[in-house]
Amino acid sequence: MLALLAPGQGAQTPGFLTPWLEDATSRAQMESWSKLIGLDLIHLGTVADSDEIRETSHAQPLLVAAGLISAAQTFGGQNINFSFFAGHSVGEITAASLAQSFDDDSALTLVNVRARAMSAAATGSGTGMSAVLGGEREVVIAALLALGLTAANENGGGQIVAAGSLQALAALGENPPTGARVRPLQVSGAFHTDVMQPAVTKLADAAREIDVINPSAPVISNRDGAIITNGDELMARIIGQVSGPVRWDLCMQTLADHGVTGVIEVAPGGTLTGLFKRAQPSIELFAIKSPEDIEGARDFARAHGGK
Repeated sequence: MLALLAPGQGAQTPGFLTPWLEDATSRAQMESWSKLIGLDLIHLGTVADSDEIRETSHAQPLLVAAGLISAAQTFGGQNINFSFFAGHSVGEITAASLAQSFDDDSALTLVNVRARAMSAAATGSGTGMSAVLGGEREVVIAALLALGLTAANENGGGQIVAAGSLQALAALGENPPTGARVRPLQVSGAFHTDVMQPAVTKLADAAREIDVINPSAPVISNRDGAIITNGDELMARIIGQVSGPVRWDLCMQTLADHGVTGVIEVAPGGTLTGLFKRAQPSIELFAIKSPEDIEGARDFARAHGGK
């Protein structure tokens, strides 16, 4: 069985989109999306530096667009079927669109609202995020709760992202949980916490303008690893996810429990397959990073029953 994954914010690197835009159809599509959302995606994906593409309002639309065009170039017209779709954080929008729950233009419209609203909610909030690497889950969670922090991302493989006030994060860094180390993340605020509630409201307003249908195959929810087959429920979870924790550990467990033997990560691939390698080593992995990976991805898909 085969699953298709879409990465979240932080997977982007300067210039990563350049080779994908050698395809004329993809370049034209990227130009169209840039006009649709008022953001130069081609500039961001080819010549912008790391600081420019780190900005939330830039990174999120860029990642969704990249995931969609890399999937189209790789699997378009190939008659390859996926048993499940999943995406980390903003990647859940990519996953839902790949599962045809809403069209690609709607995905870009939705992610643009999400990205701008989350950036606005973070500005001046005095909050941030830090990765907690290693340690026992129960010990780490207890340490976060004691400081008033939230486990905003539980990524499996000994990686939990803490979110909350900068003061509390500093205290966490000064006194890490037993067996763990703390690494501050370069983000503008506490994503996937109550700080993002204003963004939830704006995203819900935007979602009402989008036509949603049931996905072509189940999408695994970030909220709890649940298997979602209803389009309206999927959209509701995408909206609520902005202010709720991402349980990627449970997403991976669900895929393993339901017999998935191979996962493919769309561009810019590598982050999620890296998490799978540590948490679910029995599942085979393929990360799409450039067009050079297209044939390999197709062969991998067919080997795992994706015909």
